[in-house]
Amino acid sequence: MLTMVIDDSRAMRLILKRIVAQLGFDVVEAGNGQEAMDYLKTNVLEGEGEIPGLALVDWNMPEMNGLEFVTAVRAEPRLRGMTLMMVTTESEQSQIVRALASGAHEYVIKPFTPDAIIDKLALLGLVPNGVAA
Repeated sequence: MLTMVIDDSRAMRLILKRIVAQLGFDVVEAGNGQEAMDYLKTNVLEGEGEIPGLALVDWNMPEMNGLEFVTAVRAEPRLRGMTLMMVTTESEQSQIVRALASGAHEYVIKPFTPDAIIDKLALLGLVPNGVAA
């Protein structure tokens, strides 16, 4: 499954990429939501590229933040099948509710363990239960 890792931190992208790549996912990286939307527009909406099945999305990024990205994806009919998981330092209950109400499927608060990401992916049915990091 093609997965997008969207975070303005190169180190965080590397960590998340390593986790999902070990599970067999192919990974495309973006440094912010606008970069990710540009990729989707060019490769999916205007091209013949594969629609990512999953996006791991940071909240706080320049140009287009994670919440804006989630809203933009949900507004595009061809992208509505993407599973969106916020991976962010935003830990207030109101922020979590906002993200889920906007269309995110799951929410992981940084810092996290690889098992926390894998557990959420299992909850979403994207990896078998019992898979370890």
